[in-house]
Amino acid sequence: MTTHRERIQTCLNGEQTDHTPIALWRHFPEEDQNPETLAAATLKFQETYDFDIVKVTPASSFAVKDWGVVDEWQNNPEGSRAYVKRVIQTPQDWETLKPLDPITSPHLAGQLACLRLIKQNLSPETPVIQTIFNPLSQAKNLAGNDLLIEHIRTHPEAVIKGLETITQSTVKFIEAARDIGIDGIFYAIQHAQGSLLELDEYKSVALPYDLKTLTAADDLWCNMLHMHGSDMYFSLLRMFNFQIVNWHDRETYPSLAEAQSLFRNLVVCGGIRQETLHLGNQAQVKEEAQDAIAQTRGKRFILGTGCVVYYVSPHENIMAAKESVG
Repeated sequence: MTTHRERIQTCLNGEQTDHTPIALWRHFPEEDQNPETLAAATLKFQETYDFDIVKVTPASSFAVKDWGVVDEWQNNPEGSRAYVKRVIQTPQDWETLKPLDPITSPHLAGQLACLRLIKQNLSPETPVIQTIFNPLSQAKNLAGNDLLIEHIRTHPEAVIKGLETITQSTVKFIEAARDIGIDGIFYAIQHAQGSLLELDEYKSVALPYDLKTLTAADDLWCNMLHMHGSDMYFSLLRMFNFQIVNWHDRETYPSLAEAQSLFRNLVVCGGIRQETLHLGNQAQVKEEAQDAIAQTRGKRFILGTGCVVYYVSPHENIMAAKESVG
């Protein structure tokens, strides 16, 4: 029997797999406040569904809580938490950020502890990837999106100093996670879309820090890029070196087939709408899955959703996605 690792590696090589790989992930909005409970919830989810990749999904605040932000659970259907305290109010605040040590900073160290528990209790034949929010997304969580964009346009030098600090901290965290034995990172980019920044703005402010951050993951074999939102600057993929890309393919350009025609050696992940998995029925889930497999001819493709599975999505719909891949 093919292992999860073998199936994903075969997929990355562009070869025919025994059946289409599948990877779904979700937030655990109460368990994610503790390394032990997040590890246990992640392992239980994998035990239930046996996906080909385990994507570890802490609250987005894990990367910035050690700088002083506060978030709380407000019943968001995606399972994400709301920020109730930011730490950036003035342009000068970006310049006072200090680099975080992932070993001694409690929340970063807690996420490393979570990874150790998952690796200790999961078959080594199942790839594990850790969520990493890119520096600009972390900056948004520190300041709030409106203030971040205002500062980018009025005080870019200050924001850049902050991004340098965030990047330094993120690189150290990836290096520490790599030492634990992760197979890749899930790198989330949120501002590469026309409704937030011009393409030239993104290339000027964010891209240099993406590239610096990603050097820490260069030697990992299962890196996935997540491009969040709509009207994305998909052309940025030419600047990166990811094995897999995930985006809201059912809601924005390009489709899975179009993406594969643009980047012939890239594995695409998606095919099912979050809303279909959450509110649809089993037949609708299977219809979208089968269409996605047909679009890609079952090669260089991992069945998934455009983003996280809503935490209240029915078990029966998740099982329908599993059944769709054979």
